Amino acid sequence: MIEPDTKDWTWVITRRCPECGFDGSTMSHTAVADAIRADAEDWPRRLSGADVTVRPRPTVWSALEYGCHVRDVHRIFNERVSLMLTEDGPHFPNWDQDATAIDDDYGSQDPAVVSSELVDAARTVADTYDRVTRDAWGRRGFRSNGSEFTIESIAVYHLHDIVHHAHDVDHG
Repeated sequence: MIEPDTKDWTWVITRRCPECGFDGSTMSHTAVADAIRADAEDWPRRLSGADVTVRPRPTVWSALEYGCHVRDVHRIFNERVSLMLTEDGPHFPNWDQDATAIDDDYGSQDPAVVSSELVDAARTVADTYDRVTRDAWGRRGFRSNGSEFTIESIAVYHLHDIVHHAHDVDHG
């Protein structure tokens, strides 16, 4: 069984992640869209292996489950950034990523469909970041636990999430 991740990862915006090496303090928010597109290009390879549904350990997601999660991360962040662009100080609905993995049965989804959906979701959210005007990067939004983000900080936080999971899959 996968243990739910209850850690608060917001610190990755300003510090290096010792697990995946991502350093949010060196990442320009204006480079996030291109980095998301580049990351998405590698997911079809990750999702095409014969062992895509195999968990490396019972407590670690398979590449397919990670792919489903990354696809959904792109969708959630697109919704959140869109809210930040259209509302003043929105509060984001809670997203229980672990419940979603179970409810949507990540492990039984079609890898080819997930690959296509992930690439599409990545392009959509990257395009959303590209449309953020210079004066809008400071717009704020709030996660259900009270964590405050600007579009600038949520972009870097988002990028860490997908870089981290690519690392999880590529380095097992």
